[in-house]
Formats: sequence, C-alpha cells, structure tokens
Amino acid sequence: MLGAEIRLTLMPVTSLGDTLRTFSVAVVTGGSSGIGKSFIGLVQKLNPELVICNLSRRSPVTNISGRDAEKLNHFPCDLSRPDEVARVGAEVSAFLRRRAGTGRILLINNSGFGSFGRFPEPALEQELAMIDLNVRALVQLTGLLLPQLRERGGAVLNVASTVAFMPMPYAATYAATKAFVLHWTLALNEELRGSGVHALAVCPGTTRTEFFDRAGVGEKGMVPALTMTSDEVAELGLRALAAGRSQIVTGWKNKLYTAIGSKLPKPWVARVTGKVLGRLRLGRSDA
Repeated sequence: MLGAEIRLTLMPVTSLGDTLRTFSVAVVTGGSSGIGKSFIGLVQKLNPELVICNLSRRSPVTNISGRDAEKLNHFPCDLSRPDEVARVGAEVSAFLRRRAGTGRILLINNSGFGSFGRFPEPALEQELAMIDLNVRALVQLTGLLLPQLRERGGAVLNVASTVAFMPMPYAATYAATKAFVLHWTLALNEELRGSGVHALAVCPGTTRTEFFDRAGVGEKGMVPALTMTSDEVAELGLRALAAGRSQIVTGWKNKLYTAIGSKLPKPWVARVTGKVLGRLRLGRSDA
C-alpha cells in the first residue's frame, strides 16, 4: 500500500469496494503526494485489480510489489504546460485502448497548487502557471479522455476547494481557479446526464499535504480545528462518488463555514476573509 495504512471508517469496505470494482482503470493527476497519493492508495486497496495511471512529474513512492506493481503506471509530465498535457493525454488514451481492458474509467483531476501574497506576488509567472495547471490542464485532459469515458462509461472526479465558494484576498488567483473547477464540474455533470458518465467536485478545506509548503507559508497556513488528512479527503470523495453526488464539501466544519460564506454578500466576505487570511497566513498587520 501507499505510505501509512488507510483506515476506512466512514463507509463499509463492501459498499465502496463494490463501486470501485465497476471500474477497470483510474487515471489520477498529481498522484505522487498528498490527496492524489491517497486516492491511489485507497482505490488500489478497494480494488487490487484496478489499473492505475498516474500523471505527474514524480512517480509515487509505494510499497506495492510483485504483480500489483505492474498495475501502477507512471506517465511523467508537467501538466502546467499545454503541450505536455496534449502529449500525455495521447499516450494515456492509447494506453487505455491497448492495455486497460474495456471497463469503466475513473478520471481524478487532482493536480494543482496555490500561493499566498498580494497579487502578483510572489511572481506573475507563477500565477499564470497556477491557472494553466489548476484550470487549463483539467479542462484539456478531460476533453481528451472524455470520448473514451462516454464509450466505456465512467466518472470524472475534480478536486476543487472550500475557497471555491468565496473570494479570497491574498490567494485571489488560487481561489478563482477553484471556483472555476467547482462551477465547471457542476455544469459538466448536467451535460453528461444520461450518458453513463457523471462528474463530481470534491471541495476539501485545509488538508495536511505539501500544499502549504509549496505556497510558502508552511504549517502556519493550517487551521488545526479545520484540518483533515489527505486519506480522509480521498475517502469522503470516493464515498460521494459511490452515492452519485455531483458535489461534496469534506467535513462538517467546512460545510458550515462554506454554507455561511456562500450566502453572505461577496464584497463583505472578501473584506472579512482578507483580514483573516492576511493576519493568519501572511502575518500582515495592515490586512
């Protein structure tokens, strides 16, 4: 298995396992760490026969060996570059036709990153790369693989965020990319209704991953009372998939504050979140 042992506490293994056994292949972006790695570990645990394709710069570090190791296929790529997405999309599409059976396809668009600071800090190039990875790569890869999903049946699981529900000063670009992911996924799900494919947006809050290190704030960016593990997020996401849902906010505390934030006037929410985020994650006294 991948990393620490994954404990299933929110749904019986048989129920979730039955759902995962309807798929013959899972395509995961960003499966080398964090939530993506947890998705790979969980689907492999629930369905050891599942063929897994990981699309990321690094290969996942796993404890899978022997025959099971042959089912984990790594496609090295930089998904922030459209030409790389086109290349790896063609490679995965060919792989699915050649070696991944004829069963349903699960596409998990998980890759993404964020940053904190006054726009365009820390660098405009990084903000643009964030849009390319969080938005363009997700749309491009889904578009490239959707014909096969329609042909074979399947699901598209897109990792959004709780920040998708509100404007977020000092993380303006990141929050906007996740708002796109949420709304695009919900609209796509309606377009796919009756096609044998459905789309799900998973909206985690603060999660213990490498995200905050890459964003430049480290552990001070985490709110302990709202923080979940990547394994918990992955399990809740797959549980929502099994239930046929189109959206899930992980954790009741996250559900509460996103429900409140989404109902209030957005200019007011932007003002309040700007003050909170500026002080909590950036240590700014002028926020």
